[in-house]
Amino acid sequence: MDPIYKKLVQNNDAHIVSTLQLQVNDPASKYFGGIIDDTGIARANHLNTPRVMAEWASALVNPESRYYRDEALLAAFDRAADFMLNRQHADGTITLGSTNFNSPPDTAFVVGGVTQIYQLLEARVWAAVKPAAAKVKLFLERTIPAMLTGGCHTPNHRWVITAALALLHEIFPLPELVARAEEWLAEGVDITEDGEWTERSNGIYNAVSDIALYHTARLLNRPEWMEGVRRNLRMMVYLVHPSGEVVTDYSGRQDFGHSFDMAPYFLIYRLMAAHDKDPLFAAMSDYAGSVIQRSDAVNNHALLGLLLFPEADIADLERAPLPDSYVKVINGRHPLSEHLQQIDRVGHHMKIEHSSMHLAFGAPLVRIREKDTSATIMTRTPSFFSLRHGQVRLLGVKVSTSFSPGIVKFDDFSVEQGIYKLGVEMQKGYNGPIPHPFLPERSGAAEISPWYLLPHQHRSMTHLQTHKLQAAIMPGASEWKICVQSDEREDVYTQVTFIFGAEGSIIGNDLQAAGEGKYMLKSGSVRYAVNGDAIEITGGAYEHWLPVNREDQHPAGCQYVHVNLLTPFERTFTIRML
Repeated sequence: MDPIYKKLVQNNDAHIVSTLQLQVNDPASKYFGGIIDDTGIARANHLNTPRVMAEWASALVNPESRYYRDEALLAAFDRAADFMLNRQHADGTITLGSTNFNSPPDTAFVVGGVTQIYQLLEARVWAAVKPAAAKVKLFLERTIPAMLTGGCHTPNHRWVITAALALLHEIFPLPELVARAEEWLAEGVDITEDGEWTERSNGIYNAVSDIALYHTARLLNRPEWMEGVRRNLRMMVYLVHPSGEVVTDYSGRQDFGHSFDMAPYFLIYRLMAAHDKDPLFAAMSDYAGSVIQRSDAVNNHALLGLLLFPEADIADLERAPLPDSYVKVINGRHPLSEHLQQIDRVGHHMKIEHSSMHLAFGAPLVRIREKDTSATIMTRTPSFFSLRHGQVRLLGVKVSTSFSPGIVKFDDFSVEQGIYKLGVEMQKGYNGPIPHPFLPERSGAAEISPWYLLPHQHRSMTHLQTHKLQAAIMPGASEWKICVQSDEREDVYTQVTFIFGAEGSIIGNDLQAAGEGKYMLKSGSVRYAVNGDAIEITGGAYEHWLPVNREDQHPAGCQYVHVNLLTPFERTFTIRML
């Protein structure tokens, strides 16, 4: 038996014990049949009750599970199906819970998995499960109007919706489902040549887009849409630290700076390995499967997927070695500047309701790994450098100034003789008076003129100022050097911040406490250690007394060492791995 499959079955059975205890069994409760989550209530979104239903269904039909055809579990599943019908809104949608009410995209997430639950149950010759399966099918049928008319918030939502439409079409062969999917697909794929999706979300939304487009491509006979999935899966080979932590240092979504592993990629690597007969994908599937503790959301449920798609057996497929020493430039050739210059022509004036423009899409980055040392160099993100050395986590290095004011995001990138160079030119000017022909009409000189009702777009710019910063990053076998340099403008308060994990100790000869978990490195060096691993950073300075620049932010759960500089400056920091 496949050891990963065996582990998934065992883990799934173990979770059933706890999830049964969390089911609401009071018939008087509006949450009757649902599974209570960490909010204290039962919810119908893809991470909660439907996910548990996937676990239960995967046990009920699986002879390897100790809950195979268990009557008590089937009764619990039936109650959960009732809960989904009761919590479904009249328009066919569900509500995410944390936000997104009557949400088509969150309904699509649920549909993406519940369709698979239905197919798994319906394929079994087991009369007892048919009534519950019929309830699941009714829930799905009710979602069709919302899937045919509903919109999205984010780029990945489009592909979640197309997958839901394609999966629904497999059960309900309505041509309008395909037609709606084609409307979304007509917008085109949002992935760079090197495999980066718009949201740059290695911890969450890459895997979401990958699995959704896999189902879309296979069910709508659009094999060309699998190419984006391939690109992203190849890219992710280089975005894992030696500890197994996924690189999230530059994400455009909520996984930014948080810890994630490769578990959500297991199923899509497995499916694509079987589809392409790809040894690298097979090896990555094994790796991702080795870290699974619990299956992902209902639309990306590992055990459900293996049971429903037995053709994804890759036992006889060769495995490629996974790289542990490399220098990988990602998006080095992406025409980001060219794309940004086209924005004005589009006509949206940088406004989109309930979403983001994601202007960092396609920004260059570099991944460098040598065995147990792993570094990331980034552009267009708050932190421009991060490093892992054994158990040491230098989560980021960032620069903030009083010129902007706030965090600096480097946008220029080049490589010269092994030195990585980043740059930015900031601008700040002043707005002149609105020309008289554009002023709103007023009945009298004393009439109130609200600022927000003035046509500010007609103001001329005066006294436009610029400020340039550069950073040069020089790798080495035992130490890295980072040189940060300003232009000749005087007296810009600047702060370089080194962000460390909360788990380590920080010591230095001239280190001044500046609040909980915050320090000023006034001179000399600082040492950060976790168990037997350590790094030392030299280059301290205290040229001004500001504890933080305006509009800079320091998320909780980390430790910070600040170096205060005053322009003009050229400061070199040396990071030694001990």
